[in-house]
Amino acid sequence: MPTATLTYDAKMDSKKRVTLRGAKYEYYNVQEMDDGNILLSPRVLVSPFEISESTLETMDKSMANFKAGKVSKPIKL
Repeated sequence: MPTATLTYDAKMDSKKRVTLRGAKYEYYNVQEMDDGNILLSPRVLVSPFEISESTLETMDKSMANFKAGKVSKPIKL
């Protein structure tokens, strides 16, 4: 079981918010348990402007097929 490195009491404000002191991450996944315990797990969100390696590979294959003439018939919209 993990060891606590920081322990303090926190209070909800009027808008039902709790402030985390010295938080190391900007985003957390919150799980509220049946017994009242709350589990925070750090989340690192992916930038919306990043394209995955598999997507880049698929795009490269698609362009190679396009240049080789391996394309479908035009679609009438």
